[in-house]
Amino acid sequence: MIERDFINQKTKEYYIKDYVESRLRGAEISSIKLKKIPLGEKIIITTSRPSLIVGSKGANIRSLTKELRKKFKLENPQIEIIEVKNLFLDANVVASRIASSLERFGSSRFKGVGHKSMDNVLKAGALGVEILMSGKIPGARAKRWRFYQGYLKKCGDISMNGVKTAYASALLKTGIIGIQVRIMPPNLELPDHVEIFKEIQQLEESKDLEVAEEEKKPVKKRKTSPKKSSDKKETTKQKKVTKKKVVKKKLEEPKVESKEETNVEPKIDSPKEEVKTEIKEVLKEVVQEKEVIKKEIEVKTEIKEVPKTEEK
Repeated sequence: MIERDFINQKTKEYYIKDYVESRLRGAEISSIKLKKIPLGEKIIITTSRPSLIVGSKGANIRSLTKELRKKFKLENPQIEIIEVKNLFLDANVVASRIASSLERFGSSRFKGVGHKSMDNVLKAGALGVEILMSGKIPGARAKRWRFYQGYLKKCGDISMNGVKTAYASALLKTGIIGIQVRIMPPNLELPDHVEIFKEIQQLEESKDLEVAEEEKKPVKKRKTSPKKSSDKKETTKQKKVTKKKVVKKKLEEPKVESKEETNVEPKIDSPKEEVKTEIKEVLKEVVQEKEVIKKEIEVKTEIKEVPKTEEK
């Protein structure tokens, strides 16, 4: 039951929109919306010619409200009119103007009408336009003419929701001509859009940010005399200069070996070398003692031999 109520409501809205469009054919209607309010039902009409809908002293609106009450059984219909700000960026208005110009001048001037409307749309600031006309133009056989210029998306989410499309039909002697208009508005944000900033602009922005941060931070001023600061700077400079001179002198001076250092015996650091030297000294002492003992023995032998010879 609820589904049937929704379907009935939507069909009723469709018939109301169709009736209002047929009733206000030359008013260049962009869109019609229906809203439910506590007092009744509200019909919002956006057009490029609001004066035609209102009429003299609001006569057209009164007659339209009476017809809607009788035909569709609306309790208290209220009509609100909104004017279109930019005519050439609205696809419905452009399509209705092309249809009215074809009905007025015929199919012989269809190329001029298409190019003129395309130029007007691009001058208004649109990124791209496409106009399709299909029917018996200019000959007896049906053809499809395409007028396009600029950048226009043909697939994806942007082509479905971002690009404005509209359909209209023009009644001629040869038959009906179908008109399709697609406009890409200038305020549309594309996913592949890239902005390249200049280096100067980036530097200016970074400087502005640094200045703003410095202004936010509280600065603590120290009480220092100008003389002390200058003295400190001078002393630091002198130290640096002296250090550089000392380093240069060290590099320039050649290494000279003194004679004293050559005569001096090498110092023995390791314990093994100390033991070896001690052993050598002990051996020298032993050898000397042996020599002394030998000399004593020789002397004794000489003394013994001398008396034996005298006795003989």
